[in-house]
Amino acid sequence: MYTAKDRLIKALKGEIVDRPPCICPGGMMNMVTTDVMQQVGSMWPEAHRNPREMARLALGVHNLTGIENLGVPFCMTVEAEAMGAKIVLGSLENEPRVIEYPLLKLEDWPRLSEIRLEGGRSAVLAEAVGILTTQNPDMPVIVNLTGPVSLASSLIEPMSFFKAMGKQPEIVHEILSFITDNLIVFGRSLLNAGAQIINIADPSGTGEILGPHRFREFALPYINLILADLEGSYQASMVHICGRLSSIFAEINQLKTKAISIDSTTSITKLKAALDNKIIVGNVSTLLLQNGQPDRVKAVALNCLQKGVAVLSPACGISTATPLANLQAMVSAVHDFDYLNREVLCFD
Repeated sequence: MYTAKDRLIKALKGEIVDRPPCICPGGMMNMVTTDVMQQVGSMWPEAHRNPREMARLALGVHNLTGIENLGVPFCMTVEAEAMGAKIVLGSLENEPRVIEYPLLKLEDWPRLSEIRLEGGRSAVLAEAVGILTTQNPDMPVIVNLTGPVSLASSLIEPMSFFKAMGKQPEIVHEILSFITDNLIVFGRSLLNAGAQIINIADPSGTGEILGPHRFREFALPYINLILADLEGSYQASMVHICGRLSSIFAEINQLKTKAISIDSTTSITKLKAALDNKIIVGNVSTLLLQNGQPDRVKAVALNCLQKGVAVLSPACGISTATPLANLQAMVSAVHDFDYLNREVLCFD
């Protein structure tokens, strides 16, 4: 009998398990809904800055939905805030967001703050990880890092940053190197706090925005640096890239992780055929999860599994309005699926 932690770690490594896990990693792929907050009694925005409330809310997601991991944080602004961005923590329905960039010009990047591990939400996150891992030894804890390109686009106006890739590539590499160094330090602190799995989500580093050449130059090497430097600190890793990946299938193959998380715009079949010895995480439509009926959600989830998904997950960050019944329906799919034969066992 596998624990949830053992099952997920093995599945993310591409090893044979009894059945696929169903997860919602956290971070950009937020797992929290309004229903969960109300039933648990742990609310945004307080849960973003209180480690015990953060841990309580992450555990509540698992208890109420059956999702088989604990994941923190619930947004993509922790690193940006620590490096000088001004944010608002949002509300019961809305995640934190950046409201003021610390950089007006890319040349000013040396003014950026390094991520401090003491104080602020960096410390809150590490303490929450410690609580979760200590109190739930059989549950996998996933910590989420904002990918380097996405973090850069939270520190300076995004179009200015993307244009500079063509006009000032040397400076872009300087800022990405600085960001990556800080993400490594931050990631190691969270893994040292007890998390077993790291997820790097880089939604702004997609092939649809960058194209294959710029993805290869500006996204791929820095994500790989993080994974390589932290290897040995984590037991498993995954990388989430948004959008249609068909233009960067070759580059996806070069990511130094076994597990690739995709959204619903990418074909599982085509990606699986293009990958060398990697596994796919995903990719149940978040729009369906919010607006569909439970039986339809389960049917789509089972279809993802039949096509070759090894770890079932929402395709991106879920809406806080997502009904609990739909998340429960997604989870039920992994219990009604013959993993070895890729067949549906039953459909209630």
